[in-house]
Amino acid sequence: MLKSAKSRAEELFTATQKKDQLALKEKEKVQRERADHVAGLRALRLAKEAADKDAAEEADAAKSAAKTKKSSRLPKGQPRQS
Repeated sequence: MLKSAKSRAEELFTATQKKDQLALKEKEKVQRERADHVAGLRALRLAKEAADKDAAEEADAAKSAAKTKKSSRLPKGQPRQS
């Protein structure tokens, strides 16, 4: 039995729709994976920036503490100035 042109066209249309749905799902999957990857990179960058900021603040605090400690000592033999 020969299939009618209409039923053949319906089969092709159904197959095309199925193929389009699979392509759309794959595209969404790739977009989701990329978004997850970018979110992970962003989290790493923010964590690194926070750690760098903390380290810079600690270094500044240590530097200022060393500066005040150093300035409180006067070399021997020099009188204090008021």
